[in-house]
Amino acid sequence: MLDTPSLQRLRVIAAGICALILTVGLARFAYTPMLPIMHDQAGLSYLNGGLLATINYAGYMSGALLAASISDLGRKYALYRIGLVIAVLSTGAMGFTDNVMLWAALRYVAGLSSAAGLLLASGLALNWLIRQGHRPELGLHFTGLGLGIAVSGLAVAAMSGWLPWDRLWLGLGLLCLVFFIPAWRWLPAPAPLVASAAKTAAAAVAAVAPPSPRWLWLFIGAYFCAGFGFVIEATFSVAILEKLPLFAGNGGLVWVAVGLAAAPACFIWDRIAAASGPVRSLLTAYGLQTLTIVLLAVSDNAIINLLSVMLFGGAFVGIVSLALSLIGRCFPENPAKAMARMTLGYGVAQISAPALAGYLAAASGSYRGALWITAVVMVIGMILLQALQREGMRPS
Repeated sequence: MLDTPSLQRLRVIAAGICALILTVGLARFAYTPMLPIMHDQAGLSYLNGGLLATINYAGYMSGALLAASISDLGRKYALYRIGLVIAVLSTGAMGFTDNVMLWAALRYVAGLSSAAGLLLASGLALNWLIRQGHRPELGLHFTGLGLGIAVSGLAVAAMSGWLPWDRLWLGLGLLCLVFFIPAWRWLPAPAPLVASAAKTAAAAVAAVAPPSPRWLWLFIGAYFCAGFGFVIEATFSVAILEKLPLFAGNGGLVWVAVGLAAAPACFIWDRIAAASGPVRSLLTAYGLQTLTIVLLAVSDNAIINLLSVMLFGGAFVGIVSLALSLIGRCFPENPAKAMARMTLGYGVAQISAPALAGYLAAASGSYRGALWITAVVMVIGMILLQALQREGMRPS
């Protein structure tokens, strides 16, 4: 049998995973497999589809900035729980209206809630692990990203054959409750860090000279490019594949494939980084994601496109985990501030890119133009990473 400390640790990790499935997988990313259904059944235009995605990411950015501005753990815990409630309500409420303005408001607050799972839950779980003397690792926690994508895809695929779009959203709202309960109950309220643990944590931070401002700006620029590439594929890949006869009406299953590929990716990329270094590993991940974009743009082959979106699932998780791990190691005394600056660049791209893609799709009737622009942006990101590698870790 598991001893009590081990059981507590598993519950905290499970709470974090459930929080990610709820706030990111369902409240935020269920929109991706729902997008073609809303196009067909609810009259959602290409342009408005892109704008709703942009507003959702604006909500996430607002939540990220709010989370970064608060240092008190008690307030973060309260906001985390508020975010869980908002995730459930904003998802189910999408089925109660067909007004684009109300949809926009709901997508915005759903984006706010995703910061609760991605930022607040991870910080609170890490704090608990440190206080209890466990290794401060969040690899299992971040599997919730891929699992959340898979859950949202499976749910849409399972219900889309017999429920119209509005009741689909209601069904997703009810599914949210399954993950709400453990996310609410199993993540304990934070307690003050005891002196011995605080000394241990402080001693673990080596005296590292921060990199030069040029290095940091190159990295922020490269991460902006990654955010652009991520949001275009995450938002529109299912809609693209649904236009192919093999996947017509099966967009949810495509999104499941993305999630299943993404779930174990953080562990694989950690091994790659250990062998070749973080920047080279990032270059590999950028190159892989660029390839997936090009394949979607040039090929109408169903199997190639399916392979492309699965590779995308593994690539984007690798980029996020490698980039945030690297910036955290570069600024060990205050990683939150550096991560916030990185998140800002990533988020600005997520706000601007979907609206651009929706506009181009509305004008041309195809997502190909947006895909080619995205591929160019990813190549620019790779160029910035190469400059970053040449710059090296020169102290400021």
